[in-house]
Amino acid sequence: MNIDPHAYNITIRRDNFEGEVLFEARVKELPDLAEYGESYEEAYSLAVDTIGTAAEAFREKGRSFPPAMVPADEFSGRVTLRMPRSLHRSLAKVADDEGVSLNQHLVNVLSYYSGFSAAYRTDGSTPWQPMPKQQISKPERKPHLRVVRCDDLQAVS
Repeated sequence: MNIDPHAYNITIRRDNFEGEVLFEARVKELPDLAEYGESYEEAYSLAVDTIGTAAEAFREKGRSFPPAMVPADEFSGRVTLRMPRSLHRSLAKVADDEGVSLNQHLVNVLSYYSGFSAAYRTDGSTPWQPMPKQQISKPERKPHLRVVRCDDLQAVS
């Protein structure tokens, strides 16, 4: 099966990564894929190349590759969402820290979750299956450290 890497939903953003201003390309259908370039065009080209390379690797291993998402015309793309003020504040702060709008941040989070959960469906509708457990090595467990900022704490009355 031949795929068209250009049919995939690629988003590109410019930001400061480890002290260097770069363009980051992400693929909606492949949430773990990230490519970085010095220009918009370079990041896009790297993402397209990586999609093709990954699809070929999947094919060689006999695994199916996630297909490109086809836009659904029956949906407007608009959703009205109510949430607690504290969650709104927290999400808005993260979006601001990332340099994106709250709307874009929510789309990024939902896209990531949607792509991630699609990979682990067990009802047979998944486009590909995870590797067998015997091939996955467990990382060494490290103590968990939780960082709490003072401005995030609320006084208890």
